[in-house]
Amino acid sequence: MPRNGSRIAHQDISGTSATDGSIALAGHFPNLTNVTIGTRESSRPPKPSSTVPFQRDPDFVDRGDLLSQVDERCSQPAGRAALIGLGGVGKSQLAIEYAYRTRERSSDIWVFWVHASNAARFEQGYRDIAYLINIPGREDPKANILKLVHDWLRGCEGKWLLILDNVDNTDLLSEAGVASQGGQGTGVDSVPQQPMIAYLPQSQNGSILVTGRNRAVALELVEETDILSVQPMALSHALALFEKKLGPVSQSEDTAELAAPLEFMPLAIVQAAAYFSQRAPRYSVQQYLETFRESDGKKTSLLNYKGGQLRRDWQAQNSIIITWQISFEYTYETSPSAADLLSLMSFLDRQGIPEALVRNRAANEHGHRSLEGDDKYKDRKRKRETTEEEEEDEEEDSLSGCSEDDGFEDDVQILRNYSFLSIGTGRTFEMHALVQLAMRKWLEAHRQVEAWKQHYIKILSADFPDGDYENWTYYQALFPHAKSAVTQRPKGERSLREWALLLSNAGCYAWKKGNLADAVNLSEMAMEKEAQELNIQIKEIYQKVLGEEYPNTLTSINNLALIYQNQGRWKEAEELNIRTLKTKQKVLGGEHPSTLISMDNLAEIYRNQGRWKEAEELIIQIKEISQKVLGKEHPNMLFSMHNLALIYQYQGRWKEAEELNIQTLKTKQKVLGEEHPSTLISMHISAIILKNKGEAEKAIALMEDCVGKQKQVIGQDHPFTKMSEDSLSSWCMESLH
Repeated sequence: MPRNGSRIAHQDISGTSATDGSIALAGHFPNLTNVTIGTRESSRPPKPSSTVPFQRDPDFVDRGDLLSQVDERCSQPAGRAALIGLGGVGKSQLAIEYAYRTRERSSDIWVFWVHASNAARFEQGYRDIAYLINIPGREDPKANILKLVHDWLRGCEGKWLLILDNVDNTDLLSEAGVASQGGQGTGVDSVPQQPMIAYLPQSQNGSILVTGRNRAVALELVEETDILSVQPMALSHALALFEKKLGPVSQSEDTAELAAPLEFMPLAIVQAAAYFSQRAPRYSVQQYLETFRESDGKKTSLLNYKGGQLRRDWQAQNSIIITWQISFEYTYETSPSAADLLSLMSFLDRQGIPEALVRNRAANEHGHRSLEGDDKYKDRKRKRETTEEEEEDEEEDSLSGCSEDDGFEDDVQILRNYSFLSIGTGRTFEMHALVQLAMRKWLEAHRQVEAWKQHYIKILSADFPDGDYENWTYYQALFPHAKSAVTQRPKGERSLREWALLLSNAGCYAWKKGNLADAVNLSEMAMEKEAQELNIQIKEIYQKVLGEEYPNTLTSINNLALIYQNQGRWKEAEELNIRTLKTKQKVLGGEHPSTLISMDNLAEIYRNQGRWKEAEELIIQIKEISQKVLGKEHPNMLFSMHNLALIYQYQGRWKEAEELNIQTLKTKQKVLGEEHPSTLISMHISAIILKNKGEAEKAIALMEDCVGKQKQVIGQDHPFTKMSEDSLSSWCMESLH
C-alpha cells in the first residue's frame, strides 16, 4: 500500500478521492496488511487485520503467566480484562505482545488499537476503525461515528479484540460529550454523544483489553476479578531484559545491583540500558550505578534520559519521572488532600510508614493551596471552585455525615488506585523509592519541597520526643523515618531546631538500644565516626540558633559526650561533661534532675578510668540529692544506686555491692518491671556477685534468665546481651571441668 497521501491524491484509484479516510488510514497505520482501499461508502469490508501502531518487540520478556491470565479472560465470550499499574511498568508492552500473539493464533480475528487517553484520541481511534472496515455512513456529516463503530462491533459475525490503551480519565468514561464530524473537531458540526463507556459493546464475538494506571477507572469497565495488577519485574525478568538490551555485559553483578534502585521498572531499565549503550565502551554499568547513587539530582537526570526503542505512544512521556508526575498533577486537581498525603509520605522511609504518623496529619499550612501562585493552576482552581459552589447545596447533607477518617480512607484508596501506595504489614504503608523521588521533584518544581520537608520534620519531632523504654515499640516503627531526616536538613530557625532535636532523640534511642551507628547515619558501616560528626553538627546548630545554655543544646552536648565515652575518649568526654554540668548547675540548679544525670555521667567516666574515689564521692552526693528531691523509687535514683553498686563491685567490695544491688534490683522490679533494660543490668550484676561468692549454680541460673529476657527486650545483638552471654558461656565451661 502506498504511504504518501499526497501522491495518492493525484491518482484515481477505484474512484477514491484525496479526502477518502481510508487513504489517511494507510498513512496512520503503515503496518496494516490485507486492507482493501474501497470506494467512498464501499460496504465491502476488508479481510481482518490489526491496527496495532507498533512493531513487535524482539526484546520482549515474558513475565510469568500475566498474558495467560489476559487470554483466559479475553477468550471468553464478551470477555474483558484490564492491565493496571504504575506508568512505565510495561502495561502497553504486554498489550502489544498479546495483540501479536492473538493474530498469530488466528488471522481471522480483528485486532483494533485505540488510544483512550482523552476524548479526541478515542474518537479518532474509532474513526480509523470506521474507515478501515468500510462502515456505510461513515462520511455522512450528521453521523455519530462512535455509534457506527459500536453497532458494527456488536453485530460483527467475526472475532475481534479491542485494545483501549491508557484509559485513565474517569470523566471520559462517565460524562457525555459531543462527536465532531468529518474529523475536524471544531465543534461547529457536532452532535451530542453518550459517554465513552456506552460505545463499548458487549458482544459474544468480541473482547476488550484495557490498560491504565487507575484501578478505580478500570472498575468502570471490567469486573474486580478481571483486573490484573502489573507489578515491577522480578529480578530474573529484569536481568533478562538487561541481557537482551546489552548482551553479555549484562551478566555482571553490577547489572543485578542496578536493577534494585531502578525498582525493577521496565521503562527505567530500558532507559538505563540505552544510556550506557550509547556511551559504551567508555561508560560502564558500574559508572552509571555510582552516578545514580550520588544524589537525587543525579538520579533525576539519568531517569529523564530519552533513549531506546520504547514502543510508547507519541503523546506518552518517555521519562519515568515525568510519567508519574503527570499522574501527580491529575491527583492534585481531583483530590488535593490525597496529593497532600502523598507529599508528606514522599519524605518518609519507603517501607513501614505507620498509619498513626500520617493519618489526618498531611494538612500543611503550606500545602496544596500554596500552588495558587502558579499561573498554570489558577484556571484549574477557579474551575474546581466554581464546580464546588454549584454542588455545595447538594453535598451539604452528605458532607455533614463524613468524618476525617472517611476522608483519610478515601485518600488512601485514591493513592492505591494509582499504585502510588501499597498496604504493608500491620497498619503501615509502603511506597516505591522512585515514586517518592518523583514526588519530591514535582514539589520542588512547584516551590513546595521546603514547606513539606519542614512539615515532615515537625510531625516526626513531635512523635519522637525521647528514647524512654516505655515508648520503644513505637520508636522502633518510627526510627527508619527519623533516619531519613539525616539527608533532609531544613531551612529556618524553628525547623532547624526541630530537626536537631529529632536527630538527637533518635540517636539517644539507638544508643540505648546498643545500635550506635544506626542512631546517627543511614549506614551501619559508618559506626561511631559519623555518630560523632552528626552530634557535632547538632550541637553547632543549637549553639548557633539557641545559645549554649538552651536545654536542647545541653542535651546535644551531653549526647556527644556519651559517644566520646563509648569510644574510650575519656579526656574529651570528661571535658564536655564538666562543661555541661557547670552550665546546668548555673541555669537549672544543683538539684535539677538533668543536672544529676550529668553528675552520673561524669561519675561513670571516673569509674571507667579506675578513679574509684572520685566516682564514689560523686555518686554518693547524687544519691543523697536524688533521695531528697526525687524520692527513693525514682528511676534516676535507681540509676545512681546501680552505679554505686558497680563501683563497689569493681573494687572487690562484694558484701557492700551485694546489699546495694539486691535493694536496687527489688526496687527496679517493682517500679520499672522485670523486663526493663535497667532491671536486666541489675540482674547481670547480681549474677556476677553470686559467682564471685562461689555460688556458681545460682549465678548460672540467674544469668540464663537474664540472657533470655535480654534477647527478647533489647535484642540478641545488643552489647549487653553479648556480654551476659559471654559470662554465661564461660561459667558453663568452668562447671564442666
